Amino acid sequence: MPGETTARQQMLNKAIALVFLLVAMGAGYIKIGLPPVLIVGGSGVAAFALWQGSYLKRPSDPSVILPLFLLTVAALDVHMAEEYLTKFGPAMSRLFDISWTEQSFLLIFAFAGPCLYALTALGLYYRIPLAGFLAWFIFIGPGVAEFTHFIFPLLKPALDPTLPAAITATVSNGRLVAEMPNYWIGATGRYYFPGLYTAALPMIPGIYAIIRLAGRRGRT
Repeated sequence: MPGETTARQQMLNKAIALVFLLVAMGAGYIKIGLPPVLIVGGSGVAAFALWQGSYLKRPSDPSVILPLFLLTVAALDVHMAEEYLTKFGPAMSRLFDISWTEQSFLLIFAFAGPCLYALTALGLYYRIPLAGFLAWFIFIGPGVAEFTHFIFPLLKPALDPTLPAAITATVSNGRLVAEMPNYWIGATGRYYFPGLYTAALPMIPGIYAIIRLAGRRGRT
């Protein structure tokens, strides 16, 4: 049975987790805009709180947390495929007047994301405390935050809300975003937003993981 994480190790891992959050939020704000910061920040703060009371103190048995993590990531990959095919980034850009291009979507979710997921899985296998934070972050993001897909079609876009056709325009931060589709139900008459059909896929294992792991606090 593994021992508990020492107080010094806990402080070091907390510091690294906070730096990760601040860098991710700062980069998101500079490159894209405020909405991603709210999503990342909200998920990160919740993950940090739950992680402190569970995995950080005593890393979970890999046989418990690792399958839940991999299942959530696999479902998330399917979900992101739908988002990419229906232009989630540009749609968010039109909705909130931000610069979430297809290129930045791919860089984040198709390249940086899988690298982070692989390292997290390796860390969970070896019971590295920081890996638990990243796992909680993924559980809460797809596990909870994906419900926003069901709200987005009801929101009036900030850019040309009544024009159903896609537009190419310079957004508020001065960046040009191409082919921004409009998914507002008021303009299209259709209740849909990129990723809506598969939003529940990562939510199911993500929420299950939160419930199961929260119930195992203080145990390995």
